[in-house]
Amino acid sequence: MSVLEGYRVLDLSIAMSGPFAAARLGDLGADVIKVEPTTGEWQRHVSAGGAVGNRINVSFLSLNRNKRSIAVNLKDPEGREAVLELAKNADVFLQNYRPGVAERLGVDYESIRAVNPEIVYVSISGYGETGPYAHRPGQDLLLQGMSGFMKSAGRAGDPSHPAPLYVVDAVTASTAFEAVLAGLLHKERTGEGQLITVNMLDAIIAFQLQEMSIYTKGGVEAARTDEPHAHVYIRAPYGAFETADREIVLAFPELPLLGRLLDIPELLDMDSERDGHERRDEVFRLVAARLKERGAQEWLDLFDSHGVWAGPVYGYPDVPDDPQVRHNGSLLTYEHPTEGTVTTPGFPIKFSRTPSALRHPTPLVGQHSREVLREAGLSHEKIDAMLASGSISTEQ
Repeated sequence: MSVLEGYRVLDLSIAMSGPFAAARLGDLGADVIKVEPTTGEWQRHVSAGGAVGNRINVSFLSLNRNKRSIAVNLKDPEGREAVLELAKNADVFLQNYRPGVAERLGVDYESIRAVNPEIVYVSISGYGETGPYAHRPGQDLLLQGMSGFMKSAGRAGDPSHPAPLYVVDAVTASTAFEAVLAGLLHKERTGEGQLITVNMLDAIIAFQLQEMSIYTKGGVEAARTDEPHAHVYIRAPYGAFETADREIVLAFPELPLLGRLLDIPELLDMDSERDGHERRDEVFRLVAARLKERGAQEWLDLFDSHGVWAGPVYGYPDVPDDPQVRHNGSLLTYEHPTEGTVTTPGFPIKFSRTPSALRHPTPLVGQHSREVLREAGLSHEKIDAMLASGSISTEQ
């Protein structure tokens, strides 16, 4: 038995933050029903980084495992009524429409609470449900720019440095996942449902609690230097360095120790904390020049034997073959009926008694419409009529 087995989640979210959170709930055993338009969520139909699937976009495939799909036209009264019927027996309702859209569609918190007062209703937005930016698009790069961290790495004269992944979406998804678990715990203790709101701006700001506090409380403003230091508030050397054959990363070793290991006399009398901050560029240049003289593995072995924090710089082709990645089972491989063999990151938390499991490969559009509506009590005749009218659709 998985830890969330017996809980039902209605996932009306799109793109990444909501679907990622819902997939994690599904990994833990929740019955996640993805409620999508009769033609499918838009992300099914666009390429991801140039990669396309047979019938399912690779990005959509990665975010929607362990779900069943029901394809519903929410603008049709019968379609909306079908979702309200499903909501009567759901534990969680998850959506990330722009503020006001859920209300127009009749699936806002008050509408869902009217049929199920115990529902844990989680609404994800870009900037919050209200306020001057409430109706702005909550896109990842825009939130990266607003949140402050794009100026936390790189050279002083370089443009601001975005993260090379959808970090705000991922952080928001984790925040929403935590929110659902907390809401379910409260429901178990009290029998009460509630409205829970999560927004991308607050999520990524909260993720920077150390860095932001260094400025707001410590009064130290982020200042990039001339060399490509990896973080403005961490002392040198801290970043990626070229060796004779490939890159490695080095994380703030004690400077006198590093001076001995690399035979750099200038580092021997430096104060790691003071000089590591004030002389970042000088330290970087000295270390960078020395590391180019030998291969990566030779340096890594030396650093490891002296307790210096260092490691390889991987590309995606390197990750699956790393021995620790293999040992952990970090990647999940399974067979999909239309996309073939799929290898993707798995659920990262291990439970000794209630393990996560793959129960449903990413569904086709409306693959489970008939099955889910029959479970909700609708007759075969009613479902056939809804299919004929376009209120719902099935696998396509």
